[in-house]
Amino acid sequence: MRAMLVGAVESTRLALNAIAASPGWSVAGVLTLPAELSARHSDFVDLEPDAAGAGARLIRHARGNDPEVLDAISEIAPDCTFVIGWSQICRGAFLEAAGHNVVGYHPAPLPQLRGRGVIPWTILLGYSITASTLFWMDEGVDSGPILNQHFLHVGTHETVGSLYARHMEALSAMLAQSLPLIARGDAPRVVQDEQYASWAARRTPADGLIDWTRPSEEIQRLIRAVGRPYPGAFSMCDRTRLTIWSARPWPEATRHAASAGQVIARDATGFAICCGDGRGLWIDDWSSTNGVPRLHARLGIRGGEQDA
Repeated sequence: MRAMLVGAVESTRLALNAIAASPGWSVAGVLTLPAELSARHSDFVDLEPDAAGAGARLIRHARGNDPEVLDAISEIAPDCTFVIGWSQICRGAFLEAAGHNVVGYHPAPLPQLRGRGVIPWTILLGYSITASTLFWMDEGVDSGPILNQHFLHVGTHETVGSLYARHMEALSAMLAQSLPLIARGDAPRVVQDEQYASWAARRTPADGLIDWTRPSEEIQRLIRAVGRPYPGAFSMCDRTRLTIWSARPWPEATRHAASAGQVIARDATGFAICCGDGRGLWIDDWSSTNGVPRLHARLGIRGGEQDA
């Protein structure tokens, strides 16, 4: 079986190597982004070394539906195309060029959470169970029949980094199960139930802005949802961006009279901030050119807002 792979992130590399190592499969072509467009994905991976190792033709292009890309796919003539880690919608002409035998990957329990930014949304929405899904692509958005689905419990202290890693494990297991079925021509095609469909809107780095007037639990959930490998939750302090990677509840905050966003304690390991519900968060992993914020500094609650 000749495979075509489309993507530009860590899950794409995982799939490339899994397909190349699977008996009866070879990776004939890889479509990925030009290196200068790596900023499109926080978890961008340069696939050139892996493509070369697999003996695959590497195609770099900004838009997967452009005619020259479709011509290249037609020339490669894959038996099956895998779209894994590619944020662009594959139009009808793409599906036709790929022979309408296209498998997509989505780190969500389809038909729920179709769309973008679904791993952060899983944490932000408080899901206790999620799933990784392989599905047969149609002209909709994440709406085609399901090939394989692996369910995961989401811990109460789950971070986007830990959930991301578990999705990679699930993808690896699903590929090992599904590649032989595809090769034999008897892979499942379970139609999604539209009555349970939901959609996730695109998220940008700006969505990581912390509003310190919100409850501490909500702020901590945001920090968990947008951390590494994503851009992180952030605020402003003394006109400097402060990115917060990790926080935990700090019960001592109830003994302090302070404004939302105000630094109420600090030491060499981190600092505590008062939140809108009067509770506190201890920040133990952060990035800032100014080091530990000064005591009683008030972090901006609307981007550029500074100390009151």
